[in-house]
This record gives sequence, C-alpha cells and structure tokens, in this order.
Amino acid sequence: MTTVVHNAAASRFEALVDGLQCVADYELRRGVMVMHHTYVPAALRDRGLAAALVREAFAYAASQGLRIRPQCSYVSSYVRRHPETRDLIASV
Repeated sequence: MTTVVHNAAASRFEALVDGLQCVADYELRRGVMVMHHTYVPAALRDRGLAAALVREAFAYAASQGLRIRPQCSYVSSYVRRHPETRDLIASV
C-alpha cells in the first residue's frame, strides 16, 4: 500500500517509493484543480502509483467541493477508465 500525501504548499500529491518521488501537480484556479503533470520514475512504472496519486487528488477535490480540469494526458486517461470520476470534471 502506497501512502500518498497532499503537499498543499507545493500544490501536489506525492508518494515516496523506494527513495524515489512520484508526483501529481496541480494549480488551483477559482475552485478548479487544474491537473497539469503526473510523474512516476521509470523504475516504478506499472505499479499503479500514478493511479494512486490521481485517485487521492480526486478524493481531495470531492471532499473540498472542487472540480478538476485534466490538462495531463494521464489524468485524462484515468477519467476515461474511471467513469465515476466524471462528475468532478470542470466544464470548459
């Protein structure tokens, strides 16, 4: 189980795995979390870490009454794979 931490000061969700940093960055704009970057080091890929980061971001947004605007290709693909998240997507 990976622990994901919300680092609000840095506007990102983080997970430290095997000494390597994984992140999902966002920018907060008028009640919308613009998710613009997700990064998992190559040595850690295919372990579900990006999904864990994005899942935590969506849970946070839901708990705070925020919407999400995916600008990162990974976040967009996550939404396609998880239709239950679509109600949190901000209209353009």
